[in-house]
Amino acid sequence: MKVFLKSKEVKKRLILKNKSQNWLANRLEISSGYISQLMDGSRNPSPRLRRKILSTFPKSKFYDLFEIKDTGK
Repeated sequence: MKVFLKSKEVKKRLILKNKSQNWLANRLEISSGYISQLMDGSRNPSPRLRRKILSTFPKSKFYDLFEIKDTGK
């Protein structure tokens, strides 16, 4: 099982904060390329990064921003 970022939900929250993906990458101390990979689902956030993302959007719960998928491996 893997945890994926719900990119549509993150984008909505960024719009409400009037912030960009680059702002989020800087806030999370990751590259803009890595945030793009998280947003398109080609990479999965680590537990530490998930905590950082949740702290960036404090009114959000885990399942608001992430989904768990069985990848069949």
